[in-house]
Amino acid sequence: MTDIQERTGGKVLVDQLLIHGADCAYCVPGESYLEVLDALHDVKDRFTLYNARHEAGAADMAEAYGKLTGRPGICMVTRGPGACHAAVGVHIAFQDSTPMILLVGQVGRDTMDRESFQEIDYRQMFAPVAKWAAQIDRAERIPEYMARAFRMATSGRPGPVVLALPEDMLTEVVRVADARPFTPSVPGMTAGEAEAVMDTLAGAARPLVIAGGSGWSDAGTAALLDFARANDLPVATSFRRQDVIDNRSDHYVGEFGTGVAPALIRRVAEADLLLVIGARLGEITTRTYSTLSVPNPAQRLIHIHVDANEIGRVYAPDLGVVSGPEAAVEALRAQAPRPSDGVWRETLRGEHLADIDPPPHDFPLDMGQAMAEVRDLIPADAVITLDAGNHTGWPQRFLRFGRPGRQIGSTCGSMGYAVPAAVAASLADPSRQVVAFVGDGGFMMSGMEIATAVQHGARPIVLVFNNGTYGTIRMHQEREHPGRVSGTRIMTTDIGQIATGLGAAHTRVTTTEAFKPALLAAFDHDGPTVIELMTDPDRISTRTTISALRGG
Repeated sequence: MTDIQERTGGKVLVDQLLIHGADCAYCVPGESYLEVLDALHDVKDRFTLYNARHEAGAADMAEAYGKLTGRPGICMVTRGPGACHAAVGVHIAFQDSTPMILLVGQVGRDTMDRESFQEIDYRQMFAPVAKWAAQIDRAERIPEYMARAFRMATSGRPGPVVLALPEDMLTEVVRVADARPFTPSVPGMTAGEAEAVMDTLAGAARPLVIAGGSGWSDAGTAALLDFARANDLPVATSFRRQDVIDNRSDHYVGEFGTGVAPALIRRVAEADLLLVIGARLGEITTRTYSTLSVPNPAQRLIHIHVDANEIGRVYAPDLGVVSGPEAAVEALRAQAPRPSDGVWRETLRGEHLADIDPPPHDFPLDMGQAMAEVRDLIPADAVITLDAGNHTGWPQRFLRFGRPGRQIGSTCGSMGYAVPAAVAASLADPSRQVVAFVGDGGFMMSGMEIATAVQHGARPIVLVFNNGTYGTIRMHQEREHPGRVSGTRIMTTDIGQIATGLGAAHTRVTTTEAFKPALLAAFDHDGPTVIELMTDPDRISTRTTISALRGG
């Protein structure tokens, strides 16, 4: 029997991270988990620790890592304020179904339940927004808890796990065996279920596939496209999951996001069957649950989801199948094709192509034409990160997505996400081009993470849409209370000084002609670049203006 060496709790925890395949973590350091930081010092050749500038940025980086890799992103923060700051990343991971583990330093066990300095009960705090929230009170149980955390984060519907680590527990010296490397548990579709899906699909004259959710590998997205081709099906995607199918394909017909094409909404009503693979059918995808009737849609509904609790949660399906998306499309692809005549799919594709033709814009900087430049110049494997806000309608509507390229954006509407997500993506592979899209409001929330990129060698390009307003809220405000602006203006800020002060290159673009040279220079720059886009304050989205909302 192998001799089990004595180790501190901090050393045991770090050993479990390595056993389960973790290669990095994002943190803001704290005295509550010094033993973990010290143990990480000994494994710098196998594990990289990225220190962020804010815990929200660290958590967003870990969440983005989880999206990119399918493995749990690891975030480490200290007790109290650190955990509170990081909570936004946990909420994103929960609503976006992203594997993530948040490790929180905790007060010593001898002072608990006295409201000691920075004490919070994290089991109660994170219970509504985590798959599992627990506290490790004995160092001997660290392998058990960590193995369960990795399995929980990746099995079924992926999501975040939170573990609190009392600081005195981490200093305990124990003899304990390591856990075996984890394996996730993901259900698959049986041949009988696949046959039932295909039989139902064969009876439809106007079928529409809606693909989305998490858990898609590159192989899974390729299988989805093969399945769509074999059966001549139109495929739309749920909110911010556009990369699950190649947008260049004649089978891609649009995205059900905040800027969904009006024609696609009409076609949902005309569809006689919806085949939903991986998507939750949440509020954004269904336009606040209005495009489908609740609880019984007019269309026949086949809902395939990895979590049984999501099937029938809002909409009662004609056929529900519990399966991971990749396993589902592989099982469906193994069935004999039941191709349609293609007319319905061609109609939807034609409407999509008409919608992504940038309309003319009488303003010095035409964002539609700028997006055409991005679309034609970025590499096929580029990572696009999206913040919250109406400005993201430009990349969502006018760019083309598809693996190996990635679309990484929060589906829960969290501002400040795009910059730390872009930093994490670039740190994961500095040779891969990463472009962040963020508004001036979102940039002011998390732009400091550019310093993290500079320190650790990342080189994202950050496109800042500067219109001096919280655009999404301003749009709603003008629609409900035209001309009564309150709380949505943003003071003019010298973004260039901020960017250069943090170590990034900066270019301020005011005309369409100046955009392409700025983008090409950013591609060539060996470091982060901030391109500030001075956008039309009246053009509040890709589909409307403030003037139109005011009735002008």
